[in-house]
Amino acid sequence: MTTSAAGAPRIRPVRIATNDVIVSHRADGVVYLRSPRELGPYPVRLTDALDEWADRAPDRTYLAQRTESGAWRTVTYADARTRVRHIAQALLDRGLSQERPILILSGNGIDHGLLALAAMYVGVIYAPIAPAYSLQARDYAALRLVFERMQPALVFAADGAAFERALGEVLPSGVELVTSTPPNQLRSTPFSDLEATPITSRVDEAKARVDGDTIAKVLFTSGSTGRPKGVINTQRMLCANQIMMRTAMPFLGDERR
Repeated sequence: MTTSAAGAPRIRPVRIATNDVIVSHRADGVVYLRSPRELGPYPVRLTDALDEWADRAPDRTYLAQRTESGAWRTVTYADARTRVRHIAQALLDRGLSQERPILILSGNGIDHGLLALAAMYVGVIYAPIAPAYSLQARDYAALRLVFERMQPALVFAADGAAFERALGEVLPSGVELVTSTPPNQLRSTPFSDLEATPITSRVDEAKARVDGDTIAKVLFTSGSTGRPKGVINTQRMLCANQIMMRTAMPFLGDERR
């Protein structure tokens, strides 16, 4: 076992479920494999957990991100919920919905996370797109295909300058671009404007309409076997998946959340 500079162990035992499987053979030769463990209860909406922990542990850090200086930028559960609700109102004000979705082009980050949660909070579909489609591609064919299939009403890229070349090629006229830091030439809405939107009762009304069958997001395949394909993820799928991971890796339930 290795130790840290302070002498504390860096490796410790964790609880992981055994990989036992129940096997069933059908007469036509089909074989079914399933876990012997029943899936536990899970919430209706993934964002229910945000509301729960904003009440239970409002001052606990929920999101953290390194800044360029190496310092940590953090967001508590309570702050996250408040900011998510402001952003959610901005999305509703723009008429975003299941039919008018969001594309997120930049990678993981606090603003990405807050926007994704806001979309799920009020039932707006979003699709997180691998940054490589914008930053490493030569002809933007895959990115253009994603735009054609999603028909977004709003596009988010945290670093506007980094994504400007790709956006200049594929961003349709009339589609709002939101950035955390602005591009050099393209017009964009500051992310802070979304967070400054006053909250109305429409946020809770929209949230109440979100159920397990509501589409939360669309994940695109890598396209390694052809063109990228969008895979629908419902609220129920995301919530069940979280409980499945805790069932397979019980140590996740041992950690302070």
